[in-house]
Amino acid sequence: MPAWLQSTAVYQWIKFSTGRNPFNIIIMAKIRITQTKSRIGSTVRQKRTLDALGLRKMHKTVEVDTNPQLLGMVNKVKHLVKIEEL
Repeated sequence: MPAWLQSTAVYQWIKFSTGRNPFNIIIMAKIRITQTKSRIGSTVRQKRTLDALGLRKMHKTVEVDTNPQLLGMVNKVKHLVKIEEL
């Protein structure tokens, strides 16, 4: 547990102000994203999303920590990638 979270006052404040458990903020799951289909014929926006995810070639894999922004990016190109939880 991080030092700043050892204080119960800090824990209670974070839980009250965000409505979430602070441990969920600290510990994020990892996912493995593999590009399975070609980007040819995709829109420019989808190509840029694949680039931002680090997928530039077919059958390349990246492992990333999940966050809402990343999950939104994956959702936009879900027809081109395969997602696995680690």
